Order: sequence, then structure tokens, then C-alpha cells
Amino acid sequence: MTVSISPRNSGITTNQTLSLTATTNDPSGVNWSAGGASCSGAGCGTFSVENTASGVAVVYTPPATAGAYTITATSSSETAVTASVNVGVTNLAGVYTYHNDNSRDGANTQEFALTTTNVATGTFGKLFSCTVDSPIYAQPLWVRNLTVNAAHHNVVFVATTNDSLYALDADANPCSQLWHANLLDTAHGGNAGEVPVPAGTTGALVGQSPPAGDIEPTVGVIGTPVIDSSTNTLYVVSKSVLKGGSNTFYQRLHAIDLATGNEKFSGPENITSAITFPCTTTNCATPSFNPQQENERCGLALGNDGTRNIVYVAWASHEDAEPYYGWVIGFNATTLAPEYVFNDVPDHNSSNYGAGIWMSGAAPAIDSSGNVYLITGNGAFDATSSTAPKDDYGDSLLKLTPSLTVSSYFTPSNQSSDNSGDNDFGSGGATVLVDLPTNGSNPTHLIIGGGKNAANKGNLYVLNRDSMGGSGDSNAWQQLSQGDSIFSSGAFWNNTYYLGETYESILAWSLNTSTAKMTAVATGTPNTFVFPGTTPSISSTPTFTNGILWALDTSNYCTKGSPGCGSAVLYAYKATSLGTELWSSGTSGANAAGNAMKFMVPTVANGKVYVATRGTGSSAGATDTTVGEVDVYGLLP
Repeated sequence: MTVSISPRNSGITTNQTLSLTATTNDPSGVNWSAGGASCSGAGCGTFSVENTASGVAVVYTPPATAGAYTITATSSSETAVTASVNVGVTNLAGVYTYHNDNSRDGANTQEFALTTTNVATGTFGKLFSCTVDSPIYAQPLWVRNLTVNAAHHNVVFVATTNDSLYALDADANPCSQLWHANLLDTAHGGNAGEVPVPAGTTGALVGQSPPAGDIEPTVGVIGTPVIDSSTNTLYVVSKSVLKGGSNTFYQRLHAIDLATGNEKFSGPENITSAITFPCTTTNCATPSFNPQQENERCGLALGNDGTRNIVYVAWASHEDAEPYYGWVIGFNATTLAPEYVFNDVPDHNSSNYGAGIWMSGAAPAIDSSGNVYLITGNGAFDATSSTAPKDDYGDSLLKLTPSLTVSSYFTPSNQSSDNSGDNDFGSGGATVLVDLPTNGSNPTHLIIGGGKNAANKGNLYVLNRDSMGGSGDSNAWQQLSQGDSIFSSGAFWNNTYYLGETYESILAWSLNTSTAKMTAVATGTPNTFVFPGTTPSISSTPTFTNGILWALDTSNYCTKGSPGCGSAVLYAYKATSLGTELWSSGTSGANAAGNAMKFMVPTVANGKVYVATRGTGSSAGATDTTVGEVDVYGLLP
């Protein structure tokens, strides 16, 4: 007798069921059973029927407890003849925000399907792709067990440069679109004739020659949205222009119903020049928000000010067209009204502007007390001045209260040369690390960040979040000097920090929880990542077994500055031994992804990895209208 089972390995949520089929030459069929490390009998899951004939499907319902389970089909006539498959059951509720959580640690520790054994050639690969209307700069978000059109789905949400928002079935092969929202139609607050901003438009309109055009073909939704799971609401910022005459530019904060794509809370909220931030000098005007000049490149962040949820949105330049400023606005998550406003260089004049907040697409980090952390780019700095004004914070890592006032900051010693040499401290993201146990005078709350500041390339600063040090490298809790410029965010997992700097392997540092100090791990990944480096993600179980580090090579990102236009390449490494490459997608063949998107981050959930791309029809430097694509990787059936 013989028995085999299909699919071989699977990942499902605690709310999903799984259809399995046994093939056998036993005329009496097979008997089904499930087992696990800490369960028995029905506690390991149940089957729609206990016995099936060859080729007849059975439905497995998992238990409510997440974990790894083994499904066995046993020959009814010869009980010694069996076949088994593994099923990873996750209780991950969702990937609701950039890099997984408000700490921006990039770690999904509720992954039971993907292991360091089955993420390998022959058992892991590209499953399917979903086409959308334009390239995707925002990280895909994932929600478990959402009811859409009276049916339950795991859903991936994708926003595009065409000001579109898609809800896609996260598991259906071929791809299944659940809904699509055009954020510029009248139902979403748009005007007739309003379009996403064409690449190069903003710079050209203000006389910049040539316009930078680094985001192509259009500027619509760029920053990663954020989801409030308590209200099933997705918040996203769109950018658009009404052509003709004055070329009116718009930016809007949308609150979108996850199930329908419709606006909520009487949205959207127009973000206009009525939003201002006062300066303190006598020779400048009060800065007003300019929806044309400002680019919402960062991911959105959801926090709380002690009484209500707040959606934090940060801005930098659009095509480096001057003047621009680093704005942060906190919007009431229920009314969408702007509650708090911050400008990081308000005392501007002809030479004092900038300090954009972009962090290569990272979202501001938020700690358990609601404080907001971010790194600013090039701009004036006068916080250490003996006289007013003292409120300009270029090239600084800021701790802002929930109401967006500066409560602490850190500024590198070479801030002035960073500013004059276009070497942003804020080219990288800030990652909040774990809260450590009390141990003498050591800090218990750490944050780490770095950028492209030239005098100390690759300098990572480990800071005490409770007192970040003010101005000067000597005031940092620790400096980690290794590598090149940073255009990425780190991942933090199992007391290890992983970072993909430019022109380097992915490197790691181990945190000693007793000393609150970090030391370099000797071995990095076998391959290097050129510009712009890579922002890794981690998947593992809650006990840190089967840790996998996922990273995207996006160096051939097609737009200006890229060496070419080609596939994003997904890599998987053993997280506890970075020198061990488990799998890669390659640049051609069945596993190849669509063309790369600069700064893209892989999203890992429920046994699958979601990679956003610009599709496959782009050419280097082209301002084309090629469709975008989400590529879905997982265990092969």
C-alpha cells in the first residue's frame, strides 16, 4: 500500500480551514489524524470526516492555539503505511503598520509555517502575482479573517502611485481582488479632472531644472498606510493636482473602511495651507503647510495622546524643490481634524529650510507612552544656541511628546558638515528597541538609528530614550561604526539588531541585556546589497525558533539614479547564522519578482511573503505607466 498527501506543507490562521487530499491504492481509503507538541486528539484539530477514499478531500479545522501541527493519513488496511504533512497555524492578527509594529522592529514572531528547513529550493517559491494599476512604493499590509462581501478572507492592502487602494485576497491563487478604491473620485473627496501628480511636475513648476523625478511615473500614495484594528480603518494620504490655470495641488488624509473601501468619519480631511506653525524670529513669516512642495514619503503611524488615537503623518521635500520643511501633523483618528502640528525648522529665511522627514520610507516609531521618534534630514540646527531662536532641529533624532513638542533630542557632532554636504542623518529610520530590566545606572529604554552622515559613514547611534544626549557624539550611549551609508531601517529580534547598509552585507549586533551595550556579530550575509541597501524583516516562532531573515535587493529600481531596471530579488537567511543563505528568488525564471521599488520592505505573514514591485514592463529612467505587481511567495503546493 502507498499513501501521499497534498498539499505537502501549509500555513493557515486559527480562523482558517485547510482542504487536504490523500492519494492511496488502499480501496478502504485512509484515516485522518492530527498531532502536535502539546496537544492530543481533537485538541490538535478536527476533520470534516475521519475516513476518505483516494482523491476525496477532507477539511481540517485547526485548534484555537497557534503552533505547528502534523496531519497524518493512515492506510485503513495497513496501519503501518502512513503519510504526514506539516501545518503551521498562526494567531497573527495582522501587519497593520510599516515594519510590523510601532517599535519598527520588523519581526513577526507568530510564524509557524515557514522554517529554516522548508524555505528551500523545491519546497518554497513564487505562488502567484496580483496586478494593480501603477507602481507600489508603500509596504503591503495584511489583516487576518476580515469579512468582505459576507465571506471571510485574509486580506492584503496595497496602495499605488495612481492614488489607488486595493484589497486583495491574501491566499487566493490566481489572485482575487476584493475591492478597489480610487482615492481621487468624488466619493473619496476628489474633483473632476484631478490626477496623481506627474513625475517632475513639482520641481518644474517652481523652476527647478531639471526636475528630480525620483518617484515615477506619478506621485499619488507613496507613504505606507496604517491600520487601526479596533475600528477596521485604514488611514492613507493621497497627493494629486487639478491641472489647468493655477495647477491646484491637494493632499488628503483618508479613513477607509477595510471591508468596503469607502470613506469613514466624514473623510477625507484636506491638508491645506491653513495649517501653520509659528516661528520666533522677527524676519520670517509663519510657515504654512504647502501641499505642492511637501512629499509624504514616511509611513503613517498610529499612536495615542492619553485620551484618543492619533494618526501621525510626516513630510519632506517633493523633488528637493525649495523651500520645504519637515512637518509632522497629528490627526484625530475619529474626526480626522489636525490636533497637533510640528515644524522642525520653523525659523526660516532664504537659507534656512529643509530638515525633511523621510527616513527612506520608514514610519516614525512610537513607544508605550505615546512618544514619537523620528530622524530629520539636512537643515538648520540652533537648539544649542545661547539666544533665541532655539527651535531648529536639522539632522537630529527627535523624541516628541504625543502632542508633538520636543522633549529630548540627539544631534551628531558633524551636523553642520552633514547639512552643507547633503549627508542626511535622516536617510535611515529609527528603531525602538526592547525595554530592558533595571540594572544599576544602565538605561532601560534604547533607540538606535543612523544615516548617510559622511564623516562617520555607517555610524549607528544607540541612545537612551529617557535622555538622548543633546548635541555631540560623545553624548550617545554607544556608537557602532561599521559599514557605509544607511538608507534603511534595522530589524530587531531575539536581542539582535540587523541592518542592511549600502554596499555591505547585512550585518548584525548582539545586545547584552545586562550592560545595555551592543557588539558586532562576526559573520554577515554572503552577498552584499548596493545602493540603497536593504531593510530586513524577520519571521520566527514566539520562542525564537526557525528564525528567518528576509531581505530585498532593490538596487535596479528603474528611476533616476538607478544603475538599471530589473527584478527585485528576495533573499532568505538563517537569522542565527547570517552566512547561511536558505533561498533566493533570482532575477529570472518562475520565481522572479517584478521590477524593483526603491526602499521596499517584504511583508511576512501566515506562511507567505508579499513583495510590492513596479511590474515587469518598465525601462530604466522611463516615466511610463506600467502597471504594478504584488508577488506572493510561500510553500509550494
